[in-house]
Amino acid sequence: MSLADPNHPLAQLLKHDLRYKLDAYLFVLESLQFAQDSLGMGEEPSAEDIEPLRAGADPAAKPRARPGKQRRKQTERHLTGQQLCEAARQYALQQYGYMSRTVLATWGVRSTADLGEIVFNMIESGQMRKTRKDKREDFHDVYDFSDAFLRDLSFVVPDSV
Repeated sequence: MSLADPNHPLAQLLKHDLRYKLDAYLFVLESLQFAQDSLGMGEEPSAEDIEPLRAGADPAAKPRARPGKQRRKQTERHLTGQQLCEAARQYALQQYGYMSRTVLATWGVRSTADLGEIVFNMIESGQMRKTRKDKREDFHDVYDFSDAFLRDLSFVVPDSV
């Protein structure tokens, strides 16, 4: 099932929750992959800690990363809400630099709570899984968007004339 299919869970989700663009959902998935592959984040959760996929969810219907991005099949590793928010910050800076905050805002993402809403929307649609400990509040106020995307960028100050 592809994302172009109107029956795909993300296509259905986009119809029901108009706050976020498809790019926001893909960005969160890419941030998760970035956290695991590039930052080495995530732990293997115990089997009893992972909640089963929602009834009727199709695990084969997981969305793919954007064209040109490859997703590798790996052991499923879990990130906390705070870890995913930090990975998203670093990934946005890597991809969009000074424009990170602006790009995310065009997709409806203006706070770490928005990242949590996206994650929980995907959990409810069967596109992501959570542990019994995970909750939306884990994403609240992890950092402030007004300064988080300025950190770690080096500023070049021009010489005075």
